[in-house]
Amino acid sequence: MIYCLSDLLFQQRSNRTSHIALIDGEHRLTYTELIHQTERFAAMLQARGAQRGDHIAVYLQRSVESVVALFAVWSLGAVVVIINDVLKNRQVNYIIDHSEASFLITDNRLHASLTEVPLSTDRILTVDTEKPADQQFTPSRIIGADLALIIYTSGSTGMPKGIMLSHNNLLSGAHIITDYLHLTQEEIIISLLPFSFDYGLNQLLTALLVGGTLVIQRSVLPADICNTLNRERVTGMGAVPMLWQQLAGGRSPFIKTQFPHLRYITNTGGRMPESITKLFRQTHPHIHIYLMFGLTEAFRSTYLSPDQVDVRPSSIGKAIPNVELLVLNERGEMCKPGEEGELVHRGANIAMGYWRDPENTAKRFRPAPFQQGKGGQPEIAVYSGDYVKTDEEGYIYFIGRKDQMIKSHGMRVSPEEIEDCIFASHMVKHTVAFAVPFDDVKNNIIIALVPSDPSSFSEKELHLYCKMQMPEYLRPDIIWMLERFPETSSGKPDRVRLQEMFKERSHIS
Repeated sequence: MIYCLSDLLFQQRSNRTSHIALIDGEHRLTYTELIHQTERFAAMLQARGAQRGDHIAVYLQRSVESVVALFAVWSLGAVVVIINDVLKNRQVNYIIDHSEASFLITDNRLHASLTEVPLSTDRILTVDTEKPADQQFTPSRIIGADLALIIYTSGSTGMPKGIMLSHNNLLSGAHIITDYLHLTQEEIIISLLPFSFDYGLNQLLTALLVGGTLVIQRSVLPADICNTLNRERVTGMGAVPMLWQQLAGGRSPFIKTQFPHLRYITNTGGRMPESITKLFRQTHPHIHIYLMFGLTEAFRSTYLSPDQVDVRPSSIGKAIPNVELLVLNERGEMCKPGEEGELVHRGANIAMGYWRDPENTAKRFRPAPFQQGKGGQPEIAVYSGDYVKTDEEGYIYFIGRKDQMIKSHGMRVSPEEIEDCIFASHMVKHTVAFAVPFDDVKNNIIIALVPSDPSSFSEKELHLYCKMQMPEYLRPDIIWMLERFPETSSGKPDRVRLQEMFKERSHIS
C-alpha cells in the first residue's frame, strides 16, 4: 500500500527493478539505482542530524540529484521546502528563514550565488561534493496526514506564501491525474516544468506511481524539445501557455514534425489560446489534448476531456475526479448557468493552509458551503479568487482573477479575453493585458507584447486589427513592445512585475 510519498519509489523495489526510472541527458537511472542512491543520501542526512519533522530546503535544478534529495528527505519523515533554482539570493534566503529550514541541499554553482545564508555551514549540503553514507538509514514512520511539502508561490502583493501540502494531498493528486490521463507503466513523460511548480512535481510523482519513466528536459528550445520527444519515444507532455505559444510559432518544428509515440499533451498554468488548440488539433489529430486548470492551494480543479476540445475549446472543463467545484455569487448562493461567480473547491486535494500565515489562511481556507456538519471541525474549502461561469451542461469557463479584472467603459473585462483577441492576430508571440489609472473615471488598457517578427511588426496595423475585431471596451489604449517578458518561477508571465516595469517607465506612482 502507498501511504506516503517515499512509498511511491520503494514500492518499485521488486516490481520494476531494471526499468529506467529517470533520464537526464546521457544519464539513465533504473529504479534499483534510484532507490540505492536515495537510501545512501538519506543515511547521510541522518548522520548529519536530520530528523523526522525537520524542514529541509532543496535548492537544485531539475535533475537526478534533486529527485534523490526529495525522496531521501521524505523517507526520513522530514518536510521538503522546495526552492526553484531560478530564484536569487534575496528570495532564497527569505524562504529558508521563513520556512524555518534546518538544512539546505544545493550544489556548488547555486551555493556560490548565495550570501549570508541563515544556516551554519555544517547545515548546507552540496550534492556534487558530499559523499553519501554507506551505512543503513532508519526510515521514519509516516502517515498520509503528515506535512510533506512547502511550496512558495508569489502572490499579487507582498512576499511569497508557503503553501503546506500533506502526503495525502500529493498522493491524491497523483492518483487523480493517473486516472483521467489513463497512465500505464509504459508511460514516458517529458519533464519541462520545475518541481517547485505543483504540476511539474506531479509529473514526477505520477511517473513513479505507475512505474514509468520521467525524461528531464533542460532546454526549452522548440527544436530541442522535438528532438527529445522522438528520440526518447515520449508518450506524454505537459506545459504552460507561454511554452505552447513558442512551440506553435512559425519557426518551431513542433507543428511540422510527426510524433508517433506522443499520446497526449496537457496545458495548465493559464488558458491555452483557442487558436493554438485548433492548430494542434489540425497538425496532430492523433494526440489527445487535455486542457486543465487549478491552483496550488487545491492542486488541480478541472480538466476538459479530449472529446470536448473541438466542441468547446474555450472551456476549462469540469471538476477532476474526487473533487467538487461550486460557483458562488457575492451573496454566497450557487450561480445559475451564465452567471459569473467565484470558484470554490472542496475535496481531498485541499492544502493545509499557509505556513506561518494565519491571516491569509483564514481568508482563503474557509468552511465549505452547504455542508451540514454534525459537530467537530467543519470541512474546509478553498475560495480561489477565480471568476468563472458555467454553461447549461455544467462546463466551466474561466473569466479572470478577482484581483486582476479591468474596468473599461463601465464593463468588467478579463485580461485573458483581451489577450486571446490580440493573440489571434498572429502578430504576437506573447501578450499580457493589464490596466493603469488614467483619471478618476477611466483606466488605460495596456497590452505588453513580444512580436512574432520584430522586423515587420507594426503598431498601427495592430491598432487597426483591434478596431476591426474587438469592441471598444476591449481595445488597448497603449501597445508596449518588449523583447521578452519577466516570468514567474513556474514559467508564467509575471503580471505584477510587468505592471511595475510599465509604471517605472511611465513615471506613474
